[in-house]
Amino acid sequence: MTVRADEAPPPSGVEKERSTAPRPPAHLFHHDHPPVVVLAVLGAVLLAAIACDIVVQSQLRHDQHSLAVAEHRLDQTRSSERAITAALASTTTARDARRQATAQDGAELAAARNRLSAASQTISLQTLDIAALGNCLSGVLSAANSVATASLPAAVLSLTSVSSVCLSLDGSGGGLAYPFDFPDPFVLPVGSLYYAFATNSAAGNIQIIQSTDLTHWTTVGDALPHLAPWAKPGATWAPSVLQRGTTFVLYYSAIYGPSNEQCISAAVATDPQGPYVDDSQWPIVCQLAAGGSIDPTPFVDSDGTPYLVWKSQGANGQPATLWSQQLQPDGTTLVGTAPAPLLVPTRTWQHGYVEGPAMIDSGGKYLLFYSGSDWKTTSYAVGYATCAGPLGPCTDQSAQPLLGAQSGFSGPGGPSLFTDSQGNLWMAFAAWLPGEVGFPHSRPLFLRRITVTDGVPRVDP
Repeated sequence: MTVRADEAPPPSGVEKERSTAPRPPAHLFHHDHPPVVVLAVLGAVLLAAIACDIVVQSQLRHDQHSLAVAEHRLDQTRSSERAITAALASTTTARDARRQATAQDGAELAAARNRLSAASQTISLQTLDIAALGNCLSGVLSAANSVATASLPAAVLSLTSVSSVCLSLDGSGGGLAYPFDFPDPFVLPVGSLYYAFATNSAAGNIQIIQSTDLTHWTTVGDALPHLAPWAKPGATWAPSVLQRGTTFVLYYSAIYGPSNEQCISAAVATDPQGPYVDDSQWPIVCQLAAGGSIDPTPFVDSDGTPYLVWKSQGANGQPATLWSQQLQPDGTTLVGTAPAPLLVPTRTWQHGYVEGPAMIDSGGKYLLFYSGSDWKTTSYAVGYATCAGPLGPCTDQSAQPLLGAQSGFSGPGGPSLFTDSQGNLWMAFAAWLPGEVGFPHSRPLFLRRITVTDGVPRVDP
């Protein structure tokens, strides 16, 4: 066999085995790189890798922590944003509500100003004297305490002492003349004095006051200390007085004991302020079948003949009716047995009521003034009718009231007509104060001038 030069003979023994194992590169066995150095290098590389990995892991954990913190802060920011958004919405709502409330407050303020302006017509706040108000209230309280202890003279004295100061507080312009309870008034001029009578109140059965100028009034007391034997106390209403020479006849209504209905009687005195005496055994007018008789008022015709006008309550299918009948010359009894009917309620505003008649002769024209509607309400008012004579017939002329509620009073009624010393015609009436309508509130005395033109009356401002 020929052996090629590049083919060595296969080794034998150990050399043959060695020849079959791979040999490391010759440079590793160079005398400058022994195996220990190689291992050291490998260990350093491994340690560097491990260290790098540790650093990377640490950085990763740090970054993850930072990310978690950032996400937490982001959640807080979002939560804060939601809270701010909600607060903004709430603030916006509150602002809108405040604007609306401000507008409403403005409207209420305007309304309050209007109410204040209206109230100032009744009591002038710019001129209200607090000291005067205190004195007025003190006097009224003292009078009330005196009434509670049955000391009527002391009550009269207290009311008299504060009447002027109480009246000075009024600024209504409505004609308030006497600021205490004075319902169903009647004014009687005698010489230079004016006497006013009214339904029973603190001053007794028939209260009476007097004045020289229709502005300043002095409380006199009880004009009728004792009632007729047939009359029950506590319901003496609507007094009026007729002067016949030196004698004065007081007409009033009271409860007739046997029937418990209102009837009319007459008492006599020689002085206009009384005391009036009534020793009658029965009433002079008592229409029991018509519900009783109230509100008597005398009228003297131009020829000097006296008459009495009054109201029957209405009963047994009969409406409330105004009547008239002639009186005897002395005024204490009626002439004949049949009164003449004058008026019944026919107007809507009257609500089925007419009462408190008062007749005058104005230049040959007979005018009958009356009250209409329910006396306890603001709709109570004064109307008038024209009559052919003292006994009628009469025609109602008041499609609407002649005098109704105004800024200074409500529910005027109980008219009484009289002429002052200068020839001026006046109407006295009682009325509720604004906001104080109905029992147990008081009805003070008011006075207003009346002008009659061609038989048509007008209440002057």
